[in-house]
Amino acid sequence: MKKKEIYLDNAATTPVDSVVLKKMQPYFNEKYGNSSSIHKAGDLARNGMEKARQQIATFLNCLSEEIYFTSGATESDNWLIYGVIDKFWEEGGKKKPNIIISSIEHKAIIEPAKYLEKNNLAEISILDVNKDGLVDIEDVAKAIKKNTILVSIMYANSEIGVIQPIKQIGQLIKEINIKRENKIVFHTDAVQAINYLNCNVEYLNVDALSLSGHKIYGPKGIGVLYLKNGTSITSLIRGGGHERGLRSGTENIPGIVGLGEAINLVTKKQKDNVSIKKLRNKLITGIMKDIPNVQLNGSLEYRLPNNIHFSFTGIEGEGLLIELSEQNIYVSTGSACASHSLKSSHVLLAIGLSDEESHASVRFTLGRQTSSNDIDYVLKILVKAVNRLRKISGK
Repeated sequence: MKKKEIYLDNAATTPVDSVVLKKMQPYFNEKYGNSSSIHKAGDLARNGMEKARQQIATFLNCLSEEIYFTSGATESDNWLIYGVIDKFWEEGGKKKPNIIISSIEHKAIIEPAKYLEKNNLAEISILDVNKDGLVDIEDVAKAIKKNTILVSIMYANSEIGVIQPIKQIGQLIKEINIKRENKIVFHTDAVQAINYLNCNVEYLNVDALSLSGHKIYGPKGIGVLYLKNGTSITSLIRGGGHERGLRSGTENIPGIVGLGEAINLVTKKQKDNVSIKKLRNKLITGIMKDIPNVQLNGSLEYRLPNNIHFSFTGIEGEGLLIELSEQNIYVSTGSACASHSLKSSHVLLAIGLSDEESHASVRFTLGRQTSSNDIDYVLKILVKAVNRLRKISGK
């Protein structure tokens, strides 16, 4: 009999909810029209897309016209950064603009920023975080210059699950903008936050927000860029004028419909977060009780309810991942986007971990499907695996 699989890598991706899948299916072979067509088949596809756009707008508390569909959050992040800078130069900007990001942003923010800096199109200010992984609001205030035009701070970190004070940073920028001619655009990558945190854009005081379908029990290959009216960026893809002329290309209607339904379910399943947090705490307590020489990485207080990130002294995180995988327990050594890299996680280095501590780290991210029995089994296998690996390494 096949062993049960215990999936604890929900920060990397989530399974598509059966309700979401059911909603998507007709748009593959029944309501398959092109949403740009003016006949009835096109109307059916367009209606599905616009319903989803409104579902997402309702969730974010914004106008449906402020929602732009993309292929995912990496595209949304890239588009926002390049689009804001391109618009600055397009409108006759003279002094090189400044972008502020944190040291623990996703690579989808860091890499575009580095590219702009390398090509002399922008200067980048990188904010340090404290040992808990938190950005200090005073550091944001100090970093803002006359030529700052964009601030991008991740709402919740994908590796250590730390939640940033986005509302307070947004309020700071809003107050600064009152006195400025060149307004600062405030963006947050909210990919990991959507399932668990208040993502009302008015509450957060953000001008732009990125999200992705496959992190919230929706399909892969679909995401959103929320862009507040009045926030100017250049077109991402030029062509037939889709997405109000800013992102051309025939829309991924099944994906869009799936994302709309997934967002709808986030609201309906908020009560699940309480039990997920209890299970998370059970796993944290169990690890700290049963395994010596471990370290929880990142703030416990300001943390996503499903995220656990530990360093296990004396072992390689990759070795532990493989041991657990052989027992059908699936975890991560960090961000899945960087799992093929042998370099230490930039996030873990930013909070003060050494290379050795970074390589000894493992991330567990729970999901709606996680049960108390799962946690019991994981603790049982984890203790044995850590002891075995430490014995082999002699540490």
